[in-house]
Amino acid sequence: MRKNLDIGLLHAMHAFIRVVDSGSFTAAASQMDLTTAQISRLVSELEERLEAKLLQRTTRRLSLTSTGERYLADARTILDLVLEVESNAKGGAVEPSGRLRVLCMSGFGNRYVVPLVSGYSARFPKVTVEYCTSQYMPDLVAGAVDVSVYLAQRLPDSNLVSQRLGATSAVLCATPGYLAQHGTPRTPAELADRPCLRLVNPSLSSNWELEDGKRLVTIQPRGPVVGDNPEVVLQSVLDGLGVALLPRHDVVDSLRTGALVQVLPKWQSPEIGVYLLTPSRKFLDAKTREWISLLKAEIPPALERDAAFFAGPPHASNAN
Repeated sequence: MRKNLDIGLLHAMHAFIRVVDSGSFTAAASQMDLTTAQISRLVSELEERLEAKLLQRTTRRLSLTSTGERYLADARTILDLVLEVESNAKGGAVEPSGRLRVLCMSGFGNRYVVPLVSGYSARFPKVTVEYCTSQYMPDLVAGAVDVSVYLAQRLPDSNLVSQRLGATSAVLCATPGYLAQHGTPRTPAELADRPCLRLVNPSLSSNWELEDGKRLVTIQPRGPVVGDNPEVVLQSVLDGLGVALLPRHDVVDSLRTGALVQVLPKWQSPEIGVYLLTPSRKFLDAKTREWISLLKAEIPPALERDAAFFAGPPHASNAN
C-alpha cells in the first residue's frame, strides 16, 4: 500500500536534516527556497509516515527525540548514497584528471601500494599522484587526502568512510645468527628475558599480544630499539639486535631468503585489519573511483598470496 510521501520522501528527509542542522524551520525554509509552512508540513508528514515523533517543538527551541536521532543518522547515510550514485552516473564518462593525494602506512605501502602507482599513472596521465606516508590515523579532511590505507586491530571512531580490504598479522622473527648465539625461545614467557625490538604506533598495542589459536598471552617487551616505523625495527632485527614482532608483509621476503627465521611460529598477533579510508561517500570523482577500484582489485589477492607463505611449513629453527 502506498504511503504518504512515497514520491517526495527524499525531499522530506532533506528538509528534516536542514531543520536539524539550521536549528529552525524558518532557516531551513530559506535555505531550500520554501515557506516555513511548507517545511513544517514536510516534517509533519514524515512523522505521520513513520508513526513516530522526530522533533520536540517549543516556542524557543527544537530538540531531537531518541527516534529522531537514529533517523537523522540513517537519513544522512541514505542521502549520501543517493549523491554518490548520481555522482557516479554523471562522472562515468569523465576522464580522470587533477591531483590524487593518497596516504599509506610506510611498510604496507612499500609492498602493496607503491607498485600500483606507475601503472595507474600510465593509464591516467592527466592525474598527478601525490603519495604520502604516515603511521598514524589520518585526518583526511585536514590533509586534503583523497584515499588512505590504514592498518589497525580496531578502527577508532571517526567520520571517515571505511572499507575492509583484508587482514594480516604480525609474527616473531630473529636472525639465525642471533638464535645460534643466544638460544631460541620455546615459550612466549621467555621473551620477557630477551632484547625485544618494538614497533610502536597507535594502530598496535604497546604490549605484545600473541595467540596460537587457543590461548592469548600478553608480553611486556623491553629492548634497545623502539620505533614507529617498521623499517628501523626491521633493520635492527636484521643486524642481530634481538627478536622483533613485525607485520608479515615487512618480513616475508627476509624469511624467504633465510635472512630471518620465525621465532615461536605457532604464535602470532591477533588479526590486523587492512582498511581503505575516504573522507566521505559524497562526490567521489573519476580519478578517486579508479584508484579505489585498483586497490580493491589488487590488494586482497596480494594479501592472500603472502598469507599462503605462512600457511606452509614453519619457517623457523624451532616449531614450538
